[in-house]
Amino acid sequence: MLHANGSLLTVDVGDRTAETTNIDDELEEFIGGRGVSTKLAHDRIPFDADPLGPENRVYLASGPLQQSSMSFTGRMNMTGLSPLTDGVLSSNAGGYLSRNFVGTGHSVVEVAGESDDLLAIHVTDEGVEFEEVPELAGATVPEVTEEMNERYGLEAENLVTIGPAGENEVRFAAAMTYDERAFGRGGLGAILGSKNVKCLTFEGDSAPDVDLPNEDVHMDVHRQAATSDDIFRRQGTTHLVQILNDNFSLPTRYFSEMSFEHAEKINGDRVEEKKYKKAACSVCAFACKLPTRDEERGVETEGPEFETVMAFGSNSGVGDIVDVMKSNGLCDDLGMDTISCGNTIAAYLASEDEFGNVELIHELIEKIARREGVGDKLAEGIDRIHEDLNVENWTVKGMDFAAHDGRVVHGQGLSYAVANRGADHMYSTLMIPEYNDVIPAEGTAGKADFLIDHENRNAVRDCAVLCQFGLGRVIEEEVFEALFDEDYEDILAIGDRIVNLERHFSNQRGRDAADDRLPYDLPDLDSSIKEYYDARGWNDDGVVPGDLVADYAQAD
Repeated sequence: MLHANGSLLTVDVGDRTAETTNIDDELEEFIGGRGVSTKLAHDRIPFDADPLGPENRVYLASGPLQQSSMSFTGRMNMTGLSPLTDGVLSSNAGGYLSRNFVGTGHSVVEVAGESDDLLAIHVTDEGVEFEEVPELAGATVPEVTEEMNERYGLEAENLVTIGPAGENEVRFAAAMTYDERAFGRGGLGAILGSKNVKCLTFEGDSAPDVDLPNEDVHMDVHRQAATSDDIFRRQGTTHLVQILNDNFSLPTRYFSEMSFEHAEKINGDRVEEKKYKKAACSVCAFACKLPTRDEERGVETEGPEFETVMAFGSNSGVGDIVDVMKSNGLCDDLGMDTISCGNTIAAYLASEDEFGNVELIHELIEKIARREGVGDKLAEGIDRIHEDLNVENWTVKGMDFAAHDGRVVHGQGLSYAVANRGADHMYSTLMIPEYNDVIPAEGTAGKADFLIDHENRNAVRDCAVLCQFGLGRVIEEEVFEALFDEDYEDILAIGDRIVNLERHFSNQRGRDAADDRLPYDLPDLDSSIKEYYDARGWNDDGVVPGDLVADYAQAD
């Protein structure tokens, strides 16, 4: 089966050491990206680790397809013990980092320990350098890029950076690359902040060899990406705003309503009107990114995408796309996940009856990133503060909800309940076949096997590392088989192992079926969760039997 090649580089920021380890066996078993990172995290992070303590580790990893010239491959994976969810969590980011990362000769970089001083870590194919950068304390993401450019000629595509939010250990702080692409959900940027790492840089010309089978398939995928007239190429995911508002649900005013009367003011058409050029990720011809600008109000950013429009638009009661663009830009500069930041602010707006107060929203973004005033409380995320705010806890396992509403697409609701990552839509993307009537939107019964297939496929997607936009459009089952040179069911078996490892780690931290819950009722949910456990081979209490993971996990 296709897999990445390259070593594991362990960077201990406390000891200021760097060690290279052969991980060929792990790569053969888990492909790369999320798979190999989850395996390493499971085996190397203590089960009782504090997510913001020195014993936690964070992994940056490429997959085998970052050494191809195929569209939908300009991505990387980041994995660690989440400060937001308290479980092993992975996040992907696009941009142009991946090819520079691969050029160092490593497939995975592991950051361990804790530094007393704020650091920039420079990784090349010749070694690792540690640079103390106290002058960058509190700097925004673009300010760090500018400084690295002036000093070393490095560009945004060479960097992984945290803003003030990461330094201040905001539990939903993002790690940023290319200034505006985020390893967003789960607070992975806060892990780097806890280790006192302001940025990592990558450059080199020593990419390891990867035998890419069926390269004619790569060219066909690339051709289809270049010639597609898909609306995603013009409006990104924001074209969903109006469709979901009119036909399904658009969470509004902190999830208290399911449609927004001003949706047409923040929909894909409004975003497209503000788009001033095309943009893409590395080698991708799909070019779905959204550089937007409003010259009259001096706002320029990349985005917002659909989830950000929900969080800072409808869920916050804001009906002006430029205001949402500004929120998006502030989060990127300060280094925060737009979904969690927007939803947390929406919870505060609900508690204060201040929906639509844009000046307050932008003020709160700044305060959260710097943990000033009420921002210090909000930086903890909804799960930890909802009682203080006297609002409902719209989270699962600490992760606040994405825009795709499980109250309407019930299989997606089932996914939120059982997903190791909590209420994040990208874990299974089961809402897509529900929107498209491949399976009925109503009910959870009989959907467990379908959900498992999606979870396993998406886990392998994150090993490759592939963009979700390619799946279901160009990269169907037959293409998957050709890319990995393996039968589809054997490919999905790798995804099954990854999900089991994530769950096993959470089980060791005390998480079980009691955590697989929703803040709303769905038809047959309890029986469907049991059906899911049975199909996974888990116990009735949601615990993975030790013998199920014995062949590929270290002993407890």
